[in-house]
Amino acid sequence: MRDKISISRIQALHPTIRPDVKSFITEAEEALDITLRIVEGLRTIDEQNALYAQGRTTPGKIVTRAKGGSSYHNYGLAIDLVEIKDLKANWDFDYKKLLPWAQKYGFTWGGSFKSILDKPHFEKTFGNNWRDLLDKHKKGKFISGTKYVLL
Repeated sequence: MRDKISISRIQALHPTIRPDVKSFITEAEEALDITLRIVEGLRTIDEQNALYAQGRTTPGKIVTRAKGGSSYHNYGLAIDLVEIKDLKANWDFDYKKLLPWAQKYGFTWGGSFKSILDKPHFEKTFGNNWRDLLDKHKKGKFISGTKYVLL
């Protein structure tokens, strides 16, 4: 991995996903000769609710359809990536180029979502539905000593 910010953001992700995120990004960067940054990883349910309010009850554009608890970001199981080019975020990056590594490590790409296209988004759910994860969260079922939902 080339980006120090991404390296620190990986540490906030669910422990189960960290090795695959590192491998996915590292291999894609090396093969494509690019630098990727994780712009979003773990997002709290309160942060998700604030993001959901944007464009609805607070100023700004609507950027998500996911209320707090219904995003895999809320469980540290999703990342949003951007290419860093000339020290700037390149949001016009062709995210399809990342699919070989995303698929290799079991990530679902937000660019293939039917309800809303989310090209920078990659998630790995381990077969968990967000409703089940939210239920576990509400019941306090965590991995011992951490804040991560037990998978």
